[in-house]
Amino acid sequence: MNLSRRRFLQLGSLGIASGAITPYAFGTTPGEARPSNDTSVILLWLPGGPPHMEMYDMKPDAPVEYRGEFRPIKTNVPGIDVCEHMPLHAKSAHRYSIIRSISHTFADHGGGHKKFLTGQNPFQPTGFVNDHPMVGSMVAKLRQGRAAVPDYVMGADPGRDGIDVYSFGSAYLGPSTHPFVVAGDPSRSDFRVRNLDAPAERLDKLRERLGLLERLERDVPGLPASADAAREHRTTALRLMSSDATRRAFDLGKESPRVRERYGMHAWGQRALMARRLVEAGASFVTMVLENPYQSGIPYLSDGTYNWDSHAVNCHIFNDAKARLPIYDRAVTALIDDLHERGLDKKVLLIVTGEFGPTPPLGTAKDRLERDHWQPSLSLLMSGAGLKVGQVIGSTNAKGEYPKDQPLKVGDLWATMFAHLGIDYERTSFNDHTGRPIPMLPEGRPITGLV
Repeated sequence: MNLSRRRFLQLGSLGIASGAITPYAFGTTPGEARPSNDTSVILLWLPGGPPHMEMYDMKPDAPVEYRGEFRPIKTNVPGIDVCEHMPLHAKSAHRYSIIRSISHTFADHGGGHKKFLTGQNPFQPTGFVNDHPMVGSMVAKLRQGRAAVPDYVMGADPGRDGIDVYSFGSAYLGPSTHPFVVAGDPSRSDFRVRNLDAPAERLDKLRERLGLLERLERDVPGLPASADAAREHRTTALRLMSSDATRRAFDLGKESPRVRERYGMHAWGQRALMARRLVEAGASFVTMVLENPYQSGIPYLSDGTYNWDSHAVNCHIFNDAKARLPIYDRAVTALIDDLHERGLDKKVLLIVTGEFGPTPPLGTAKDRLERDHWQPSLSLLMSGAGLKVGQVIGSTNAKGEYPKDQPLKVGDLWATMFAHLGIDYERTSFNDHTGRPIPMLPEGRPITGLV
C-alpha cells in the first residue's frame, strides 16, 4: 500500500509529537578526533546584553559618561577586579578566566543570537530562527544517545522556552537534535519536569501505540530514510520518559538543603544546580537561561526589566543591576565552586555569556541611565575543562569600546569548546537542506593562553 506523508506524520505523532525527522549526515575524515564521552558543557545564557563595564571589564578611570556608578573590587587573584556587587566572584577568581576581547558585527538581538550561538553569519540580521544549527545541536548530533539523560538540555522560564526565542534551533540537523526543554522555576515546591511524570498506565499505552506504528512501517516498502530517524527519535523519547536515571538527574530534591541554599533558592540558582546534576549524569550540553530575576519571591522592580537589555525604555541600568547581580553572583560562583569541589573541573566546561555587550557611553532617557546594544566588545566567563584559570584573556581600550589586546571571534570560543569535547570541528561538516556540506565552524581556533 502507499502511505501518504500526512498519514505517516499522523501515525508518527501518536503519543509523542516527534514529527518526521530527516537525518542529515555529517562528513568525517579518517583519523580525525572522535568525541570524548567523559566531557560536557554548561552554557549559562544571559540574553539581552550583560553589561561588561558593570561586571567584568570595569573602567574606573574612564570619563564619567563611560564608567558608570559602580566601583571595582579586588579579587583573590592580583590584577583581576570585578564589580562591587559581585563579592562572591572576588572569592572564586582563581577558578575562572574572564575573556574581554570577543566581538562580532550583528547589533540586533536576533542577529546577535544567531551569530553567537551558531558561529555562522546569519542570512538575515534580525529574527531568531536559525539558518545554521546552534552549537548544542551540533554536539547532540555527534553524541546521540550516549547517556541515560538527554544529550542536549535547555532550561528557561515558561513562555520563554521555545527553541526560537533564543536561536537554540537545530536548523538542517532536524528535530532529533532539538534540546530537551525544561520550563519553569525549579525553586518552586510544585516544580515538575514536563514529560517525565507520566503515570505507568500512560507509558504502557504509549508503548502499545508505538509498537503498532512499527508494525505498520514494516508492512510499507520503500519508506524514506527519515522513517528510520523518526523511529529512533521516538524510541529515545520513550526511553527517557521511562528512565528512573533520567528522573533522578532532574530531581533537585536529591540534593541537601545546604547545597540548594548555596546556589540560592531562586530560578537562576536552581537551574545552575540542575545543570551540574545533568552533566554529572552524562548530558553533553546543558543550556540554562538566566534572564528574568524578578521571580522566586523577588518583587518586580518598577524600573527593572526581565532580561539584560538595558535601554532606558526597559529599565534604569544601575537600579536593575543592583537587583540582578547579587542573584547572578551567587548562582554562578556556587556552580564554579561546586564543579571544582566535586572533581568535575576537568570534565565540564562552563561558559557564561550573552549575545553582545551594551554601549560603553551611557545615555539618558525618561530620567533613566541606559546602555544600548554594542557588538564590538563583550566580556564572558569560562571555567573548568582543565583550562588555565585565574586570569584575564584580552583587553579593551580605555573606554571599553573595542578589543585592544588579543582580539577574538565567536568561532574561537566554540573552537575551544569543541576541542574540549574531542570534536574535530575543522574536518566535520553537516549537509544542509540542499545536500551541501556546511563546516561546523567557518573560522576559529582554541583561545591562546586559555588551553
